[in-house]
Amino acid sequence: MKKHLWLANLLILLFSLLQIEVFQAQSSLPLIYVLTAEGPVTPAMREYLRRGIQLAERRNAMALIFQLNTPGGSVDTTTTMIQDIRESQVPVVVYVQPRGAMAASAGTLITLAGHIAAMAPETTIGAASPVGAEGQELGQTMEAKVKNMLKATVRTLAERRGEEAVKLAEETIESATAVSANEALEAGLIDFIATDLVDLIRQMDGFTVQMPDGDRTMQTTGAMTERVSPSLIEQILSILTNPNIVFLLLTIGVQAIIIELYSPGGWVAGFIGVVCVALAMYGLGVLPVNWFGLIFIIIAFVLFILELNTPTMGGLTLAGVTSLIVGALVLFNSPGVPSFQRISVPLVVITSSVLGVLFVGILIFALRAQKAPVQMGIESIIGKQGEVKSEINPIGSVLVAGELWTAELQPGQKPISAGSRVEITGKQGIRLFVKLIEEPPQETA
Repeated sequence: MKKHLWLANLLILLFSLLQIEVFQAQSSLPLIYVLTAEGPVTPAMREYLRRGIQLAERRNAMALIFQLNTPGGSVDTTTTMIQDIRESQVPVVVYVQPRGAMAASAGTLITLAGHIAAMAPETTIGAASPVGAEGQELGQTMEAKVKNMLKATVRTLAERRGEEAVKLAEETIESATAVSANEALEAGLIDFIATDLVDLIRQMDGFTVQMPDGDRTMQTTGAMTERVSPSLIEQILSILTNPNIVFLLLTIGVQAIIIELYSPGGWVAGFIGVVCVALAMYGLGVLPVNWFGLIFIIIAFVLFILELNTPTMGGLTLAGVTSLIVGALVLFNSPGVPSFQRISVPLVVITSSVLGVLFVGILIFALRAQKAPVQMGIESIIGKQGEVKSEINPIGSVLVAGELWTAELQPGQKPISAGSRVEITGKQGIRLFVKLIEEPPQETA
């Protein structure tokens, strides 16, 4: 028995040592983190990249691959992302993919900022001419300033890639030039064309990158990849940059707040309204909107309220719905706003019409409830039924709604015995008048 126990312990020890060796072998393999970002360049995307870089630095990863597919976005946010990439202690690889993806506008600068830039086949890069914060064309002087600043940025990022790459990078700013992956590779604007992640990691092996502490040779043979997904907060913030979602939040929020003001006493409508408006304001602060549209949206809700106080057979409601539609289109779809940041016109029309009808219906109901006379105490039991507790002849007692009341016969009525069911027909002072509904069951011998 002891011999068997000794043999079992030896096997356990050998198995443990084998596990330790396997773990050490795995931990010695190069580690590459992979992030996937799609959609406009927003603060949520910036925080996602920043978190990935911090994680890669803590784990001493070989590289971080930032898979990108974006139509562009805020210049300020892009500038911050470029700074994070260039200051990273871990090589950041910007990989434009999947097939059909783009690194347009701000995405061009982010791609050039990568220590390694790569694209999948059938992808595009460029069209980086700046526009105003509201999507409009810039004035001549401002346009010259912004373009010169951006061209200086791309020259700095592309100068290590050669004169042809610098020239092409400047053309993406000056003339909104866009090129394919093959054209970008031929000009030296990117380092690789990779069909997939495995192909990219294979091509990276032995490639030398320029880091803040000097040149570094990539050793990616047998590298382990680990994907980093956006956090819940980052996903929510990304959703809030959808103009359709922002419009819905704004209209529902304002509606809920006004309902709370017209029918105080609860907190649900007010709480929902404040939360929706706060989330909508975040989205409006990120999107290129024309704030003049908010005036029409405010006018729309004012017209809805006026319809309630001065009924016009629906005239003000129709004007309010029209104002809401105009306000949404001015807010989100002003000339110059990129197509990917425009709101859906059918959504605006349908939502405005439905919300206009619901808004008026709910507020009318709330106002009627507010103006309805309050019934309390003895007024509230007229018409209810009760049980006679002591014979009413002509005065007795009746139990109604859990309370014992003094009851009196109306003139001409017969006495009502205890146990009978009666209906309350009226009152005088604190006495109730009742009429017989059902006599008590007769006892059998």
